Amino acid sequence: MITARAAASFDPVGRSVAAARAFVRDTLQGWGFADIVDDAVVLTSELVTNAVIHAGTRAEVLCLRNGDGARVEVADRYPDRELPLLPHNRAYADPDRENGRGLLLCAALASRWGVEYTATHKHVWFRLDLPDRPVGTRYAGPVVPDRLLPLAQNRVRVAVVQVGTDTVVSAWNEDAEQIFGHPASKAVGRPLAELAAWPQTPGTATGIAEALGLSRWEGSYGIRGADGRVIPVYASHLRVRDAQGEPSTVCLLVHDEERAVLQSPARVPAGDDGRLAEPRAADPFEVFIGSPAPDDLDGLLQRTVERARDMLDADSAFLLLATDDETELEVRATTGLPSTRQRFARVPVEAGTNRFGSARMPAVHEDLALVPGAVPLLETTGMRSVVTVPLKVEGRLTGTLGVAAEAPGRYSNDEALRLQFAADRIALAVESARLGELERLRRGSLSFLVEASDLLAGTLDRDQTLALMAQMTVPTLATWCAVYTIADPASEPYLSYVLHEDEDRIDGLKALLSEVDPPEPVTETGARPWTAAATAVRAETVVLPLLARNRVIGMLTLGNPHEEHFRQEILELAEDLSRRAALALDNARLYSERTAISRSLQRSLLPPGSPAIPGMEVEVIYRAAGEGNEVGGDFYDVFPIRDGAYGFAIGDVCGTGPEAAAVTGLARHALRLLAREGLGGPAVLERLNAAILDEGARSRFLTLLYGELHPQPNGGALMKVVCAGHPLPLRLRPNGQVLPAADPQPLLGVIDDLDLYEQTLTLDPGDVLLCVTDGVTERREGSRMLGDDGLTDVLTTCTGLTAGAVAARVLRAVERFAAEPASDDMAILAFRVPEPRTGD
Repeated sequence: MITARAAASFDPVGRSVAAARAFVRDTLQGWGFADIVDDAVVLTSELVTNAVIHAGTRAEVLCLRNGDGARVEVADRYPDRELPLLPHNRAYADPDRENGRGLLLCAALASRWGVEYTATHKHVWFRLDLPDRPVGTRYAGPVVPDRLLPLAQNRVRVAVVQVGTDTVVSAWNEDAEQIFGHPASKAVGRPLAELAAWPQTPGTATGIAEALGLSRWEGSYGIRGADGRVIPVYASHLRVRDAQGEPSTVCLLVHDEERAVLQSPARVPAGDDGRLAEPRAADPFEVFIGSPAPDDLDGLLQRTVERARDMLDADSAFLLLATDDETELEVRATTGLPSTRQRFARVPVEAGTNRFGSARMPAVHEDLALVPGAVPLLETTGMRSVVTVPLKVEGRLTGTLGVAAEAPGRYSNDEALRLQFAADRIALAVESARLGELERLRRGSLSFLVEASDLLAGTLDRDQTLALMAQMTVPTLATWCAVYTIADPASEPYLSYVLHEDEDRIDGLKALLSEVDPPEPVTETGARPWTAAATAVRAETVVLPLLARNRVIGMLTLGNPHEEHFRQEILELAEDLSRRAALALDNARLYSERTAISRSLQRSLLPPGSPAIPGMEVEVIYRAAGEGNEVGGDFYDVFPIRDGAYGFAIGDVCGTGPEAAAVTGLARHALRLLAREGLGGPAVLERLNAAILDEGARSRFLTLLYGELHPQPNGGALMKVVCAGHPLPLRLRPNGQVLPAADPQPLLGVIDDLDLYEQTLTLDPGDVLLCVTDGVTERREGSRMLGDDGLTDVLTTCTGLTAGAVAARVLRAVERFAAEPASDDMAILAFRVPEPRTGD
């Protein structure tokens, strides 16, 4: 049977949650249901938060009373969200998540609860039953020694003051006259507000007139005595009605130091024999946080600020953690504050302008408008009153917990003591969770840096290094990043690379940064703010120098949205990454410069081009082994000697790389010079042998096929060749026959005295002369080798092909012989006498 009801509606704004808590608290206290007030307030707070914050609709709260309990209903206008159907052994929600926690709390605290849907509303209701108590005993306290009983005067006086609906005193008893000095004739008829010194109503934002209108109220204030002094009192108010139905408020008042006479004790159920039941030992931490407690730091901190807000009926709450050196406080959790006040903003600890001057001690600010900058976190938030208390572990400051309200004068030392009591209960758990998170961050940072080092070490390409820097930064460390490079000390920083976690915004970000002057290159390590970019892109932006070999080679800039501050651990990790990236970028620069120089020198060693030889087809293919090498130990040359005579050479210097290329240059230039002096093939090679030996320790032995080519007027060509330790040239006849075209002779660069001779052959129309280096014949795949026989087989299939087609087919056969890239230099030189065309 419903014996009373109360209803209220709340707009979808943050302050409505506190207002709903106050409404339920006052309603249930007025009904005398103090035993279930705390649970009801907690459940109401969660359900109204879901409605006005998450669903974004008005919340309608209905309280219903019957003889043995109360039912509270919270309705919102978002009926399309359904209650999930889960197995009987599954919880309705994860306690560490924001969504669904109201249902989880209902299941844990309520006697019964449920969800009802209509076409326009969703109703979540819960019922709380009053605890059963033996007849005749409602509350009982333990037997304690006399010395522990509360103190009182010889005669305890209880002032009874009755106040009508107009807040005017209608009754004033004898004890009231004795305590305050006002005779009844002077007090009756006066508004109580003229006599009361009312600084605040603890836990609410009401004044004395509103408090007198509540069904029940209990707390401290002052009464001005006849001599003008304010006498602190503890009061208990009860709203009653007379026989005619007229309401009035009965106020019982005692000296504040005698508050035990009126103060409601902690309710503990009595046993069947009327004696105090043995209470269950409760963990103070769980009493404040709730059970189960979140097992991660962020969840624990968020739960803490929400419980602190609910405990003091605040509009907002915040928790900051101290750095290891206790010099700064970092925002880690908030509720009821704008998004711009979100995590990882920092303020100094010590006193001074715009600082938390009271971070190491509890503090109450009755009106922040009178002390600008006292709590920087709350500036421009509309909060007026605030209480902050420190979190300490073994005397060391580990953080600050605070609650705030939009109304001034909401908090006093009583609230500070309550909040400090809660902070003391959670400080150790918070510090333990913080250290655990710090250890996980350090391990993750080490893993991140190891992976970054491996990736950066795996490339010497400048553009790829820039891309890797950005990809490792976004989104792990920042929302976006930009890399500026500096070519030399006299150059301006150049915007080289931009990356955003949203690819659609990269071009726009690049355009915005292009309009901003680049950051000033400085050699000081560490991240520094970049205000110009922060204004242009509306983000928190920091710059880290890229320092390598005592020179600034660029800057790495990181950006986050304004409401997402960089935490110090992320900036320290970014600094470590910037050092590694700077060295990798500088290594890529040096490699690019040296590669460019090497390629320029190597190109100077290559022949300028093959001359056109009348009546002959000539094709050359050259491949140097090694990344970045254009010239190695293999070489070739085709050049005019005099009219009607051409020289050609194909050789292989021992080894590969720049050292072999140096001997290559010596050989090629010496061959041209000696051949044009009119010397024959044996004499040219003997003098080249002497020049190689003169190099001493730098000399390399050399295999060489050298020859002279004389085109014939009737078609064909006369060739004179000397094969000094080189793979023999092969002659392909039009009928497919393949034969060696020279005999082997000693190689160059080993002995002083050489006795070389020249061999002559004539190429007929359709004949092909193929000359290769051992990079072709010694091509391997495991234990298999192409060899001379394999090359012969390939050449046999080339009848009728042009010189270019023959060289291409040989190269293709070499590449297909093995899957791995070639490890040796390779040169292919093909001559062919074309056959006369039909009709010529």
